[in-house]
Amino acid sequence: MSQAELLAEAQPRLHWSLGLFRSEFVTVIRRWRTLALLAVLAGVPVLIGIAVKIDGSDGGGGGGPDGGGGPAFITQITNNGLFLVFTGLAATLPFFLPLAIGVVAGDSIAGEAHSGTLRYLLVAPAGRTRLLLAKYASVLAFSLVATLTVALSGLATGLALFPLGDVTLLSGTTISFADGLLRALLIAATVALSLTGIAALGLFISTLTSSGIAAMATTVGLLITLQILNAIPQLHAIAPYLFPHYWLSFADLLRDPVYWDEIRRNLGLQALYVAVFGSAAWARFTTRDITA
Repeated sequence: MSQAELLAEAQPRLHWSLGLFRSEFVTVIRRWRTLALLAVLAGVPVLIGIAVKIDGSDGGGGGGPDGGGGPAFITQITNNGLFLVFTGLAATLPFFLPLAIGVVAGDSIAGEAHSGTLRYLLVAPAGRTRLLLAKYASVLAFSLVATLTVALSGLATGLALFPLGDVTLLSGTTISFADGLLRALLIAATVALSLTGIAALGLFISTLTSSGIAAMATTVGLLITLQILNAIPQLHAIAPYLFPHYWLSFADLLRDPVYWDEIRRNLGLQALYVAVFGSAAWARFTTRDITA
């Protein structure tokens, strides 16, 4: 078969796959539950900004330039509203963002099975593998939308309440506001990639049950359990293997030079979780007896 014939044969499949992804993503975004989650995420930077504005101080002074976490960002908000973007992401990443992703991922397959629409989706010429990929892609797209929602809310609130200008990095180097925006965009992308592991875990759990509520509760429960394990000092030996461990490493993007070591570890760990739980989800879903 010639290359032209192969391309002609592949084009309808690609068109169908893109249409399936678009349909799944639109379905996710239009749900009231999803809109409520996005509203909560958007409200976090607003509440932080108002609290810092009312306080009228440097945010409590609890962190320094070497802290690399939320407190170090908060101390900079009154000087530059762009730091509200970083503070919002640091505040939502440990729980609110993964909670939203866990809810959407946990409901992706189980919700269809519970409502009785999963069998009808498979009647279309999509195939189980393609449907599973479309479901996961829609969860990843929602992860990006959720992360950008926090970032844009932080930027808008910071613009409204605080001055904007050159950005002083955690290492003390000053960069232009435009460069700061680019780093904010890179940080948002890094945070979204940090959520790919919990998305794959939620998708796998969703293939194990026909109850969307059970899948969502299990995913969120495992998330909380892993967060607790990650915070126990006596379990420091296993902490680097838990997917939340390096989540806040995005702060290293606000240094000059950028510290890439923990960021690479974070993305590598997420890739491992995606490979393991993605494969498990595929193995389960492609052999599952779907009768409803």
